[in-house]
Order: sequence, then structure tokens, then C-alpha cells
Amino acid sequence: MDWKIIVSSFVTIFLAELGDKTQIASILMTSKTNKPVLVFIGTMLAFALVTVIGVAVGSVITKFLPINFIKIGAAIAFIIVGILILFGKI
Repeated sequence: MDWKIIVSSFVTIFLAELGDKTQIASILMTSKTNKPVLVFIGTMLAFALVTVIGVAVGSVITKFLPINFIKIGAAIAFIIVGILILFGKI
């Protein structure tokens, strides 16, 4: 088992998700329902499904596109999302 990949993935995702909209949504949902365990279960199931989709798509894309194209595409997507957030479209 390659622990370096596991640790690197964990640190990257942990830092990226810290304080994002998902975390804020979880806080709001818990405060509305007062059911933290159920919100935790729903949040973890949703995050697991999104992660499975991301890993599956990533494994397929890397077979057809060089990693540099994928990095550029991801950077452009983040910039577009940032601009949409800036102008209140998201």
C-alpha cells in the first residue's frame, strides 16, 4: 500500500474542503434539524458518492488526456466558478 498517496490525498482534500460550502451546509442543516448524526450520515454518503464519481471520471480521463491538459482544465474550471461566485451567480 502506498501511504504517500493516501496521506497526500487526505491532506489535499481535507484542506480543500475545510470551510467550503459543504461544511457550511452541514452546519446549517444540523442547526435546523438538531439531528447531527443523521446529517453526518447523509453528508458522508453524499461525499462518498461524489468522490466515487470523481475518481471514476479521473481514471477514465487520464487514459485519453495528458495530465497537463487535465490540470489546465481544472484551473480554468476553478477560475470560472470563482468568477461566477464573485458576481453572485452561484
